[in-house]
Amino acid sequence: MTAPTREEACALLTEFTKTERALNHALAVEAVMRRMARTRGQDEQMWAVVGLIHDLDYERFPDQHCVKVREILAERGWPEPIIRAVVSHGWGICSDVEPVSEMEKALYAVDELTGLVAATALVRPSKSLQEVTVKSVRKKWKDKSFAAGVDRDVIARGAEMLGADLGDLIAEVIEGMKDVAGEIGLAGP
Repeated sequence: MTAPTREEACALLTEFTKTERALNHALAVEAVMRRMARTRGQDEQMWAVVGLIHDLDYERFPDQHCVKVREILAERGWPEPIIRAVVSHGWGICSDVEPVSEMEKALYAVDELTGLVAATALVRPSKSLQEVTVKSVRKKWKDKSFAAGVDRDVIARGAEMLGADLGDLIAEVIEGMKDVAGEIGLAGP
């Protein structure tokens, strides 16, 4: 099975997603998924495309998140493993599709975590990912009022599913996001 190209994924993403915040989140998750695929010897293109389009339906259909995306992708002939991965990232929240494959578990684990890492960067004086460390993210993790919309239980459950140490997962997410720091506004001044 061949994953759609990044160009195809970007065209679809921008058809349904318009806000800078949502687009930046998609780019962050894409970069992290690409890095994770590379370090695990998996298909980088497929993992990256899944990361890029995972919230495709959220902005336009927030009440049907992880439902509407199945329809959109199926109508366009996207491969079932990609559709399933995208739908599974909402497991226990807005989807009953449990993450099973390594790609699905990775997406489930990093989706919320990219938000926490980005929020941690934004409160640094430089607003740069270069200043973000595992320690600084863990400190913000403990402050439940900080980035209150980030579901820390989902992140912890995702790390457990992957068999990953939470600190190692945070480090991997930081490094993946650094690859696109300039594109997502977290490169500092």
